[in-house]
Amino acid sequence: MSSDFIVGDLAALTARGNEVQHLAGRVAVCEGQVDTVLARFREIQMLDWQSPAGRAYRVSVALQEVALGRALARLEDARLAVNRHAQEVGLSSGGSLVGQY
Repeated sequence: MSSDFIVGDLAALTARGNEVQHLAGRVAVCEGQVDTVLARFREIQMLDWQSPAGRAYRVSVALQEVALGRALARLEDARLAVNRHAQEVGLSSGGSLVGQY
């Protein structure tokens, strides 16, 4: 009977590990998307806008870039934390999930 519980616990840990791995992948995708938007913001800032409205738009984009850069740093922190958690869950389930992300 106790072996049934152990098998059930391992199955639950494996399922949980898969969920955490999936979350790690989603966070990484979000990070990549934010990085792409930041690159586009930089392209906009490189345009030579002579009008006051154009300059104001570039300043606005620069402010948004700073805010999004901070968000990217938080996403990087989140990705690292989720990866650490995934490794811990993988170790709990016998190491079968370690290092997948």
